[in-house]
Amino acid sequence: MSLSETLDGVKAHVKQVAPAEIFEVFEGAVTNQVVKESDFAAVGATVADFKLADATGGQVSLDELVADGPAVLTFYRGGWCPYCNVALRSYQQELLPELKKLGVRLAAISPQLPDGSLSTKEANELDFAVLSDVGNEVARTLGITFQPTPEVQAAGKALGSDLNKVNGSTELELPHPTVLIVGQDKTIRFIDVHPDYTTRTEPAAVLAALG
Repeated sequence: MSLSETLDGVKAHVKQVAPAEIFEVFEGAVTNQVVKESDFAAVGATVADFKLADATGGQVSLDELVADGPAVLTFYRGGWCPYCNVALRSYQQELLPELKKLGVRLAAISPQLPDGSLSTKEANELDFAVLSDVGNEVARTLGITFQPTPEVQAAGKALGSDLNKVNGSTELELPHPTVLIVGQDKTIRFIDVHPDYTTRTEPAAVLAALG
């Protein structure tokens, strides 16, 4: 089963178990959002070096990730998002083994605090770096962030997700799910942004982009 098929199943399950009015809010957020794809970083753009906290209390820099070759960076919304967890597990099982053969490092990045990154790493049994981009400083430079509507924020709280606490921020901002391939020269070789948070980049597409 492909990742997209698995995610379709997650969406069907969420529709079945979530209150109808809350599901409709989330659906409307996708269909009604205004997306400027021209704001997204493009192939050939340079990614500024960064140093982010990892799930175990250390620091990981872009320099380290691309030291021996290109790196794959996947931006996700947070461990509270079922679609994100499914995608991360898929990358662990289907993508990571192939990346290791190629000597390519993989890192997952979200705006949640390091404690949340640790929970995500442990819950999904991830063997790659899980980093905290608190304040979305890196994601914002790539033009992939957005602010959820008040209705979406309220719906999230109704389901038990207070993202301001999760992200340690007063203003809520999230990244669109995104996969990047960054070369050793820190230029973007591949970028795939998903404003529809229920979809993700297929592992096969990443491997194809690596050539």
